[in-house]
Amino acid sequence: MAEPETAAGAPAEPLVRPAPHRWIWYALGGGLPARHRGWVLHDTTTGTWWQRHVARSLVQVAIPIALVMALLPAPWGLRAAVAGGGLALAMLYSLAYMPEATENRVVKAGYPAGTATAVRDRAGLVRQQLESERKRAAAAKRAARYRERSGR
Repeated sequence: MAEPETAAGAPAEPLVRPAPHRWIWYALGGGLPARHRGWVLHDTTTGTWWQRHVARSLVQVAIPIALVMALLPAPWGLRAAVAGGGLALAMLYSLAYMPEATENRVVKAGYPAGTATAVRDRAGLVRQQLESERKRAAAAKRAARYRERSGR
């Protein structure tokens, strides 16, 4: 697996995944020790960065939802409706501010603001270039096959 790169293109620190208790702290908005710096950049720039953000958001709302379900003095149906509405609203805001929230995590890890967006944008350009090359090669192959069949 290739190591992630910083916005300047230099290799980043090694990926040191946090322990489960540190990851929960990280998901709740806390910072991680400096040795996890490279992993934080990877976490916010990998191809599944938005899915990881959604998972962190669900961890954040799990505590209030559990408290509502356990402590609200109402019938279970109303508790579930309140919890569902809170979950929907929380996810709406979480998704609306997803890029800003991930940038904040990268800044907490010690990278300059805009690093995660720059890395994701650069990776997107590389993917687009590879896709263009693949499509050009496929078009050339089809054209050669057509010329061969038609005798041109």
